[in-house]
Amino acid sequence: MVGEKQISIDLDTDIVRARREGRVLAAELGFSPVDATLIATAISELARNILLYAQRGEILLRQVELDGRRGLVVVARDQGPGISDTDRAMRDGFSTSGRLGLGLPGVRRLMDDFEIVSAAGRGTEVTASKWRPRR
Repeated sequence: MVGEKQISIDLDTDIVRARREGRVLAAELGFSPVDATLIATAISELARNILLYAQRGEILLRQVELDGRRGLVVVARDQGPGISDTDRAMRDGFSTSGRLGLGLPGVRRLMDDFEIVSAAGRGTEVTASKWRPRR
């Protein structure tokens, strides 16, 4: 692990801050502007879910190197109500908030790796990674 940044998510303005921090870190790691935008969008979706469903949580941004590749890992975690059916939550169009239901499936499409761990009453942790292309 090269470095890590933690952003508390308690207010709408924290979403903007997390998105900005992710974009800056992506640029420092040499991601293209397009990939930096994809990362920032994924962070926005994850942070918005924290506010909507858990009211507070955190986003961790972690620089990683593995087998000579550099990447950025985004971890979104909360101690909220959790997700009782993660398979259903990962389907396009599913939403318990009346929104479009594109958040988690969208994050999975935007990033290279995606994992969700959640249980009703125990909170949720989503880990999503983006890797720089090999050159």
